[in-house]
Amino acid sequence: MMNWRQLITTKRLGLEQYHSEHADVRSQFERDYDRLIFSAPFRRLQNKTQVFPLPGSIFVHNRLTHSLEVSTVGRSLGSIVAHSLAKHYPQDADKLMEIPSIVQAACLAHDMGNPPFGHSGETAIGTYFSEGKGKELRPFFTSDQWADFTHFEGNANAFRLLAHRYVGRREGGFVLTYSTLASIIKYPYESKYSPKGKQKFGFFQQDKSLYERIAADMGIVRQVGRPEVYARHPLVYLVEAADDICYELMDLEDACKLHIVSVDKAIELYMAFLDDQNKVKKQEHLSRVEDPNEKLAYLRSVVIGILVDACAEAFIEHEPQILAGELQPSLIDMLPERLMHAYQQCASLSKKEIYRSKMVLDIELSGYKVISVLLEHYIEAAFHPETVYSQQLINRVPSQYDVRSEDLYSRVMGILDFLSGMTDVYALDLYRMIQGIEIPKL
Repeated sequence: MMNWRQLITTKRLGLEQYHSEHADVRSQFERDYDRLIFSAPFRRLQNKTQVFPLPGSIFVHNRLTHSLEVSTVGRSLGSIVAHSLAKHYPQDADKLMEIPSIVQAACLAHDMGNPPFGHSGETAIGTYFSEGKGKELRPFFTSDQWADFTHFEGNANAFRLLAHRYVGRREGGFVLTYSTLASIIKYPYESKYSPKGKQKFGFFQQDKSLYERIAADMGIVRQVGRPEVYARHPLVYLVEAADDICYELMDLEDACKLHIVSVDKAIELYMAFLDDQNKVKKQEHLSRVEDPNEKLAYLRSVVIGILVDACAEAFIEHEPQILAGELQPSLIDMLPERLMHAYQQCASLSKKEIYRSKMVLDIELSGYKVISVLLEHYIEAAFHPETVYSQQLINRVPSQYDVRSEDLYSRVMGILDFLSGMTDVYALDLYRMIQGIEIPKL
């Protein structure tokens, strides 16, 4: 059984023996948040696709705006849960009241490992090794290392980005607290245990020992009957719920702005979350508003509040199972019947009309091609670094990425670090240059 006293810790990866004498009005977890928001990898999220192509005349969500919104919803979830738990565990109230800051920081970081071009970037990397030219490289790696490549996953890459020691950088990566780092690991197992046909795992082979050190110190248990799989840190459920709430509702709002979904349809879907009494009140309010965007924004905020309350209630109700490492469903999966039906209606429409829309499929196809070509050239360079062309490619890689290692697995991971850190525009520009489509101006 896990306990909150261990699970909430200010111990930092890479600074485990260090205790600062410097006075700071910020909590350690607020420092995590500040460290993340001022970082270059976080800033690069402004040029990474969330769902829709990056904006022309119409502004839609990118990875950065999505992450900021998720962190706000996560803070609200954390506040409700913290106040409830503090009443139940008064002796640990001071620690428990740090939950909102931990969840907020973890939400901010949850997408930082995603490659360019949304989920098509992840798919392009995994299938290059499982189906593409990279298939021929299988004999050079252990089965565990190969699973890292074929199941490449943005969540695992986020942990790597935050915790891995890159060349010339300090121990512990971002040197975040154990609690913040553990709160982003949705799938706390290594790649070889990823469910069949899915790219879902929590850490690469190079970073496995880091997670094991964190888990051991925090008393994170392993699942009963599955010793290869850790239980989630309890706050992962809140980070996941904040993400689920935001992407489902905000993708719908973006689809309206792009005229993929009508405003009337979106209002109908939002209204389905309300009980009869609330519907009457909200319809009265909407009758006094003419701007369709204002109507959508108002209803969306109402629905977010409803879902935050419901997910927080589910967490509090199932806290004993969560601490025991026994809870399998997400908090969204435990919504009351009316809310679950409304959420599923949104999800169904998103799948049919948004994620399969022409503009979304076009960016995914283009992104897939860009990433695949870059991989083909750079993996070739990693395997044959002695050629002149390989040296030209490798010399273009920033020094912190370990593409010059004697170890082949480390070299390939260095290439994946480089590619996954790119923005959409940087990846596209590099693709054009390598293909000879665009020659740099002197």
